[in-house]
Parts: sequence; structure tokens; C-alpha cells
Amino acid sequence: MSLFKWESFAFTAEFPMASMSISEEPGGELISLAYLPVGRRARIEEMAGGRQMIRRLLSLGLRVGSEVEVVQHRGRGVVVASHGIRVALGGGVAEMLLMLPIESASEE
Repeated sequence: MSLFKWESFAFTAEFPMASMSISEEPGGELISLAYLPVGRRARIEEMAGGRQMIRRLLSLGLRVGSEVEVVQHRGRGVVVASHGIRVALGGGVAEMLLMLPIESASEE
């Protein structure tokens, strides 16, 4: 007799999209990573997408709350730097990352 009932593990059929987020700060406007200009720093506030995509981003060191800087745009894709590493993301993935731009000292 099996202890598991596989029917009860239909998580992906009922909830095909996963999402990770933290509460938005007052007055902050979220923007997709794909639309941030080169040189701009921002914090990841929300990851929308499937569990596999979120798992892949976590393995690359990109988590909700991570601060990244946009290094380069390549077509729809974007290259970001975070904690001394650079990561290239496709346009579809970049659009699913909602960011909170960080004010630099020169902008204040």
C-alpha cells in the first residue's frame, strides 16, 4: 500500500503560474526589468512565472530582494550585474521580473 496519493499532487494543474513577491514600499512604482535603462540599479520585488523559471533564477543568485544593475540591453534581453556576477536574461524572463528602482546618491 502506498502512502502517497498522486492525485493530491496536482499543484501545477490548478496553479500553473507561481509568484514570489515582497510588499511594495510606499510611493515605489514597480517596473519590468526589460524597461530599466542601462546603468540603473533596482531591487527585485516580484518574480512572476512558472516554478521552473523561479527555480532557475534562484540558482543564478537572483532572488526577491536582490539588488541588480542593468549592464547592457541585447535586443529584448538584458544583462544584469549582482554581487559581482553578470547574468544574461532573455526578454521574456526580464519582463516577468518586477523591479523597484533604487535612488542613487546623485539623484537625491
